[in-house]
Amino acid sequence: MKIVSLFSGAGGLDRGFDLAGFEVIWANECDREVWETYEKNFPGTHLNKHSITDIPITHIPDCDGIIGGPPCQSWSEAGTLRGIDDRRGKLFFSFIDILTVKQPLFFLAENVSGMLSSRHKIAVANIKRLFIEAGYNLAVSLLNAADYGVPQDRKRVFFVGFRKDLERNFIFPSNIHPRKNLRDAIADLQDSVVPALPKNYTNPCCKIPNHEYMIGDFSSIYMSRNRVRNWDELSFTIQAGGRHAPIHPQAPKMLFVARDKYVFVPQKIDLYRRLSVRECARIQTFPDDHIFFYNKLSA
Repeated sequence: MKIVSLFSGAGGLDRGFDLAGFEVIWANECDREVWETYEKNFPGTHLNKHSITDIPITHIPDCDGIIGGPPCQSWSEAGTLRGIDDRRGKLFFSFIDILTVKQPLFFLAENVSGMLSSRHKIAVANIKRLFIEAGYNLAVSLLNAADYGVPQDRKRVFFVGFRKDLERNFIFPSNIHPRKNLRDAIADLQDSVVPALPKNYTNPCCKIPNHEYMIGDFSSIYMSRNRVRNWDELSFTIQAGGRHAPIHPQAPKMLFVARDKYVFVPQKIDLYRRLSVRECARIQTFPDDHIFFYNKLSA
């Protein structure tokens, strides 16, 4: 089945569909920082590099399914929580507009759990109504990736729909998988990691692609809570920026000293380093042959 991908990023959602046997024929991503990564990992997919709001819908090919994760910063509990009032939040409507015109057999859209905050209740109800009015039987659920074999706490809201004429309803899987931990995911990478070069330029000494970690200070916000999960636990949610990557599980958990203030165990300072790009990718279940291209880890 042929898939169109919107807000494609580095291709995480696309990779999942690819591994499940779907063919991603067309993708859209306007962030130039990830173009090389996407194109080299999906050489058979046409990547459109314009803002989705500037693309005539007639330029998007017909397909069997449309997938995507409209930008989530507006809905994030760690962000502004402006939701649909933010320009990025409105991109959900662009997704629905394309869906309405193209009428594929199904769609999947995902976003952060923060959009289920009570302050967004009316906006989310409106989004659900528009999906239904676009001609789809809609199913919505909050899922934690940890319940499906992903070794991190990662809660996301999924909107899935089948076109109404198919007379089908999507049923979210109820079979919970055994949870994997950090040891399962990254233990074999511990001894081969390298630090980024000064100013966080990529390190050519990586024997394993992308197996370098960001260096530099930790902000007061970062130090406001424990950032260490041990080997037998799930990872914290992996975020987009390297500066906020969790600490590697070789380190002991950080010590609470005051409200919103934690410190590293003084005698173990040398053990505290951020997870590498490859370790983060493993935790997100990217295959090792999915290579990320960048010049600086802090970009």
